[in-house]
Amino acid sequence: MNSIINRIYKQAKSVKKRIALADAHDRRIQEAAKIAQDQEIADIVLLTQDYINQNQKISEKLTNDLFVLRQEKGLTLSEAKKLLTQPIYFGTMMVKMGLADALVSGAASTTHDTFKPALQIIKTAPNQKIISSFFIMEFPDQSIGQDGIMLFADCGINISPDSQNLAQIASQSINSFENIIGHDPKVALLSYSTNGSGFGPTVDLVQQAVKIIKSQYPDSIIEGEIQADAAINPIVSLQKNPKSLLKGRANILIFPDLNSGNIAYKLVERLAGAKAYGPISQGIARPINDLSRGCNVEDIVTTIAITSVQCRPL
Repeated sequence: MNSIINRIYKQAKSVKKRIALADAHDRRIQEAAKIAQDQEIADIVLLTQDYINQNQKISEKLTNDLFVLRQEKGLTLSEAKKLLTQPIYFGTMMVKMGLADALVSGAASTTHDTFKPALQIIKTAPNQKIISSFFIMEFPDQSIGQDGIMLFADCGINISPDSQNLAQIASQSINSFENIIGHDPKVALLSYSTNGSGFGPTVDLVQQAVKIIKSQYPDSIIEGEIQADAAINPIVSLQKNPKSLLKGRANILIFPDLNSGNIAYKLVERLAGAKAYGPISQGIARPINDLSRGCNVEDIVTTIAITSVQCRPL
């Protein structure tokens, strides 16, 4: 296991947060829960129907709490009670009311299923207008990124961000990288153009996002618009942009839209033999994370560990 991923496990053990797991009927979730509990990576709450049915006092309290939170939106008490029979809503309310530190879902449900209640109940963190997601990409070649680790964003949520939202995705990713990976970020905002070599609306959008994010992080290495090869290859970087501060050593790649981000991480995972951990959410008030439905047990355990680390205050 990569030393950085191994360190994430150690950090998770040191904080040992209480993590609720939805999709508890899924064998992968059950196996991952046992591993995480046995290895003391987290204190696990499996959100089975039996757990929900057997905890009637908690269920009644969460139902009333949800009704109070959403009654101005037209939610009735009976509707709140019905929603709380769903493990994802039950788990989200547990996080909201402090009965769990975070929720992991998605092994057998959609991203929409996970984040709809999260956005209704948990909402975005202070000063954040959107939530986004990232993948931690672990490469066999440790000369890539930061000791073989890169962060890709946004690969799971925002379809076509404008320059303000793209800048916020970059900002959230910088904070996530520093909090979880623990190294200095080197950020590339990707495009089909490098330093003015191409033209078009999306190039303009990325350039504007770079101006915004650089004003927020004047001491960080942030570059764009930049092509992917110039962002990660020192030789190509020298050829295309000799004055580059990244010098082909980016460890955070910010994609201009969901199409490119989602396609890229899947291609890198399958063709480069990289491990993809995520999608991990960012910009939300409390950690709510969505698994890929193609995840395996190791992926789930690692997501639990990353989620636990996210529970630490920035």
